[in-house]
Amino acid sequence: MNVKFHVKKGDMVFVNAGNDKGKTGKILRVDRKNMRAIVEGLNMVSKNTKPNADNPQGGIIKQEAPIHISNLQLVDPSKGGPTRIGRRLNDKGKLVRYAKKSGEEIK
Repeated sequence: MNVKFHVKKGDMVFVNAGNDKGKTGKILRVDRKNMRAIVEGLNMVSKNTKPNADNPQGGIIKQEAPIHISNLQLVDPSKGGPTRIGRRLNDKGKLVRYAKKSGEEIK
């Protein structure tokens, strides 16, 4: 599956649907096969763990669960709010993402 996503690892995103609607966070990982992303500090779930080397006691830990990428919008680097993404050729002939709200190129 060779699909280009509007978000990638390290992007600041705005959640526009679900329990964490209206919150922002940084993408830690993108699962291309399932079209989901893990966002830092959002969509937290409780997970029971057996004792292991990291956690000798075991117990319940909180961790991030994946969010479908259709529920994420990139945060505009200049205006700060959610924006849609476009692609265009820059002056060096390279295809880059840009924020449709401000027109600014996204690094």
